[in-house]
Formats: sequence, C-alpha cells, structure tokens
Amino acid sequence: MPLTVEIWSDIVCPWCYIGKRRFEAALEAFDHRDEVTVMWRSFELDPEAPATAKGTATERLAAKYGMSLERAATLHTEMTDRAAADGLEYHFEIAAGGNTFDAHRMIHLAATYGHQAAAQERLMRAYFTEGEAISDRETLVRLVTELGVDENEARDALELDRFSEDVREDEQLATRLGIQGVPFFVLDRRYGISGAQPPEALLGALERAWGEAVSLNT
Repeated sequence: MPLTVEIWSDIVCPWCYIGKRRFEAALEAFDHRDEVTVMWRSFELDPEAPATAKGTATERLAAKYGMSLERAATLHTEMTDRAAADGLEYHFEIAAGGNTFDAHRMIHLAATYGHQAAAQERLMRAYFTEGEAISDRETLVRLVTELGVDENEARDALELDRFSEDVREDEQLATRLGIQGVPFFVLDRRYGISGAQPPEALLGALERAWGEAVSLNT
C-alpha cells in the first residue's frame, strides 16, 4: 500500500534544501519508507526573474525586501548556520541568481530516466554550494549528464521547449491546492505541511497519513 508524497520546491529556495534534508531524515526513520513514493513538483519563487541576475545574492535580497545590505548579510549568515546544522554547505557569496524555469524542465527530463530526486539534489547543491549558474543552459546540460541523462537529449529538450507544460502543470496544481510558498509537502492528497518542519514533525505526518491509509483499506 504505497504512500505518495508530493513536494513543491524551487532550486534557489534556501528553506527548500533544508526541508529536503529534514524530510530525508524523517523518511529514514519511517518504518514503511520502502513503500513511500516521492514526487518532486516544480515551483518558481520568482517566475519573472531574468535569466541572469545582477549583483550579489546579498544585494539582491536587500533590494527585494527593501532592507540594508548589513541586514541582508546577517540573514544570509543565519541561513548558512541553519543549513550547516542539517549538514548542508551554503555559499551565498558566490550564488548566481537567475530564472529557474529551465532547471525545473531538466528535473522533469531526469525523471524520465528515474533520476528525479538525484537531479533535484544535484541542482540545489550546484546553486547553494558550488556557485553554478543554474539558469545557464550549458551548465544545466553538464549537470544532468553527470546523472546519466543523454547530453544531446538534454540540449534538444532545452532548445525545443520540452517539459515546459510539465512545469506549468505543477505550478497550476499548486495554485489549485492553495500552495503559496515552498517547501510544501502533500501526503496522499490528504495532508499538507508547509515549510521546512523538523524531522520529527514530518515523521509524525508520515505516520498519520500511513495510519489513515491503512484504516481506509481495511
């Protein structure tokens, strides 16, 4: 009796990467983890973001929320510390912002190879840890081919606009479900969890969803 967990996330969302790690910890502690199917859903924090963002991540954060550079730098330091507590390494000083639509399309392509989760992880690490420009198409091709995706297929998919409808469908589904921020976890379309909750909270949600599924099938 499989349990389906859908996770709406954006590659450049710092809380999403933390939420990913916390969910993985919860899943590892879940007795029925082998019967859980995880589906990553596309979500763009800023669909209007340019292909290449100007300035540093700190400057972009300050401009977006009308705060001082000092305040933005402090927030990035705090987020870096939170990420480290979950085993992640953030380097906002080299983070190259930009539009994530093509990156989401590459995750959908990787899913056809059975590598959706690996692509989600690889692109997040590329952005937060390695300073890769995940809005650059050649960079995206290089990253997904590391996972076993055919290089020519990846390049053709980007040029021919493949998987665009898949990204839009994920985003439209998020709208229908009332999802306005990420990460957002949906368990069997019965439970919704907003934000990067602690592993124990996510584990509790898995157990509740599993228990309800069992009761409905007995």
